[in-house]
Amino acid sequence: MRQSTPLERRIDAAAHRFLAGAPETGVKAAIVEVTVFVLKQGWACIFGAALLAVIVAARLWYPDDAALARNDALTLAAIAIQIIMVSTRLETGRELWVIVLFHLTGTAMELFKTDVGSWSYDAEGVLRIGAVPLFSGFMYAAVGSYMVRVYRLFDLGFTRYPRRWITAIVAALIYANFFTHHWIWDLRWVLLLIVVVLWARTVMYARNWRRAIRMPLPAAFAGVALFIYLAENIATWAGAWAYPDQLAGWHPVSITKLVSWFLLMIISVVLVAWVYPPRPPVPREQETSPVQDESA
Repeated sequence: MRQSTPLERRIDAAAHRFLAGAPETGVKAAIVEVTVFVLKQGWACIFGAALLAVIVAARLWYPDDAALARNDALTLAAIAIQIIMVSTRLETGRELWVIVLFHLTGTAMELFKTDVGSWSYDAEGVLRIGAVPLFSGFMYAAVGSYMVRVYRLFDLGFTRYPRRWITAIVAALIYANFFTHHWIWDLRWVLLLIVVVLWARTVMYARNWRRAIRMPLPAAFAGVALFIYLAENIATWAGAWAYPDQLAGWHPVSITKLVSWFLLMIISVVLVAWVYPPRPPVPREQETSPVQDESA
């Protein structure tokens, strides 16, 4: 397991011992693969899942007359989650820097988007910058946390990955378009086409248990974008923020937001790729046993 934390190495070693006798073919083998995949995805989402759970809990049970504003409580809870992740070594120091970068770029976008009225937060609390409560940056950090964790948990490998300097230019254009489309022509569809063409030949390999999952990288982008879109619907229902057409009453977020999340995934992947440079998939016979790694 690439760049895993001590806790993850212990879990991985225990899992290998537990599953050592699992069948390699048939229905039971398929069930094992699916179960491992779901558990790994859940582990990768731990930061975002914890934050989303806090947001929903605040909607259901946080008292309206509490001395501490709900937005401030969410910010303190997000900080506590981050501290726990670092102190228990669920995140490496290398990952933390990526997450901080996501936090900063996300907060900058939030400040602009709330100013132009793209969405809004409740005007409460003191832990805010302008109209943006500080917990909002942690939602972007949750995406960053997932990206870096899934990269190493599945030991991702890539074939025909584009040159990183080209992907950096595309990511910069996407980020700029989130701002400039308010004044000039919205280039998101052009950028979407560029992304599909640029990564069309790239294949992602994810090491699950005994099997490696192989898929076109744009399909992986789309899958994660759909997952974030579903989480966004839960968060807006819970009142974390609201789009203009939700102010009179909640309803599902426009499906067109999937394009925005897809493009945001490009920015996320490019940022992570500068910390974990994309590499070809490692053949199974060249992998090192996790149990041996832990005992070394």
